[in-house]
Amino acid sequence: MQLRRVVITGLGALTPLGNSAAETWEALVAGKNGIAPITGFDASLFKTRFAGEVKGFDPETVIDHKEARKMDRYTQFSICVADEALRNSGLDLEQEDRSRVGVIWGSGMGGLQTMEEEISDFATGDKVPRFNPFMIPKAIPSIAAGQISIRFGLGGPSFSVSTACSSSSHAVGSAFDQIRLGHADVLLTGGADADVTFTGIGGFNSLHALSTRNDSPETASRPFSKSRDGFVLGEGAACLILEDYEHAKARGAKIYAEIIGEGMTSDAYHMTAPDPEGKGAERVMRLALKDAGLQPQDIDYINTHGTSTPLGDVTEVKAIQRVFGEHVYEMNLNSTKSMTGHLIGATGAVEALACIMALKDGIIPPTINHDPEDADENIDYRINFTFDKAQKRDIRYALSNTFGFGGHNACLIFKKWEG
Repeated sequence: MQLRRVVITGLGALTPLGNSAAETWEALVAGKNGIAPITGFDASLFKTRFAGEVKGFDPETVIDHKEARKMDRYTQFSICVADEALRNSGLDLEQEDRSRVGVIWGSGMGGLQTMEEEISDFATGDKVPRFNPFMIPKAIPSIAAGQISIRFGLGGPSFSVSTACSSSSHAVGSAFDQIRLGHADVLLTGGADADVTFTGIGGFNSLHALSTRNDSPETASRPFSKSRDGFVLGEGAACLILEDYEHAKARGAKIYAEIIGEGMTSDAYHMTAPDPEGKGAERVMRLALKDAGLQPQDIDYINTHGTSTPLGDVTEVKAIQRVFGEHVYEMNLNSTKSMTGHLIGATGAVEALACIMALKDGIIPPTINHDPEDADENIDYRINFTFDKAQKRDIRYALSNTFGFGGHNACLIFKKWEG
């Protein structure tokens, strides 16, 4: 069968940098930092006391007060970015066959805040098992996809993906497959997580996964620098509207970019550490290139996973060098996590958005917080990591990597829309 072309026609985002896709993109290009001391709870007892929080979020600008109370924060994020993306796409659902419109969503943790609050209330209360009747539907990682489908009356494919940090990239890749195989015309896809909580910070601290640079939180996420000491936890969401090209063309849709390839692999190595040789990362990029029908030299820009962890950054760069050879010195690489922190299940969608807008506007956001004197002898700095300032470049193909705990790897490739 002939596969259908798939384009991106709408964007929505809530991140530590802004409460819309436009605000987030503007801040990324400007090299702004979204990391600050935690305000949502008293973090004074934790080893890490800062994070990338969404700021000034009011779910009731989109969701009725009564309904919002039935949702965890991550689901509220999801509804709001889906609403923005649909409005941005110009899609008139009243004119659509809604059985051909669906939702594929990613979340690494689901309703962590809900579970934390309910268990804490039980543990500190009179031990009578009084739980909120909405506890389970608020907490499960699949509920965001369900709530988006319910809100907009979407009867097409609807499911959730939970593969830790690669969740929303797997969701986007799955949505791409559903449309190109003809199973849907339009899919709302992306992901959300809201893990800046007692449990989130405490759990990642116990793994020694987070930076503890409390004296300078704004510089704590420092990918590819020798002094990096762990990732910075963030929260947020992003939604992409993926659409069959012929369907988008027929309605005169604005097209941001085309998605042309995806890859998925497993390290099959360790619960939390990457394969030290980066074999899974290497294979996932090769699979995505093959799926897209491209050669390594076709890629102009890679949005790396780039978490600012001692092991992760080195293994990813080495995997990229093996895949791209000498062409690695002709590309731009960056890590937008240097500005947003690590948004766990939302990170792949936010970084896909960065790739899409980079293709559209011809500009690559910087990797901030790098000091040339803070060089890691294990990293080849002849590579252009787009340090410090955004760089203008005509980009035809962009690649986005995301890797998750458990060895889950996902890679997406986007193409500039040229009409």
